[in-house]
Amino acid sequence: MKSTSIDYLPILLQVFVVGGFVVFVLFITQFLSPRLKSKKKDANWECGIEGQGDARFPVSIRYFMTAILFVLFDVEVIFFYPYAINFKVLELEGLLAVILFVAFFLIGFLYVLKKGALEWEK
Repeated sequence: MKSTSIDYLPILLQVFVVGGFVVFVLFITQFLSPRLKSKKKDANWECGIEGQGDARFPVSIRYFMTAILFVLFDVEVIFFYPYAINFKVLELEGLLAVILFVAFFLIGFLYVLKKGALEWEK
């Protein structure tokens, strides 16, 4: 069965209707919303508590390094799932690929340890 361009008409119509609705809602809210401004209303609030001090304070780079390293080494676990599901089909070739994968991350982890990125006190 060969499809023609007329078969795609319902999908195209739906895209136009949804797109039109989005544009309509974005414009109509600008006209219907109240425009009351005041110093207190325009102030920054977080969880209903008035802000105190400056939000820009120095944070140690160690926090960011720990977060980045956690994400890096945590995401590697996700790649074990396909191997765990298909380990019988992948046989020895799959096992060698996983060992190589773990070796790369182990080398990276040893590099991070050697550079002292996980040492909090110096």
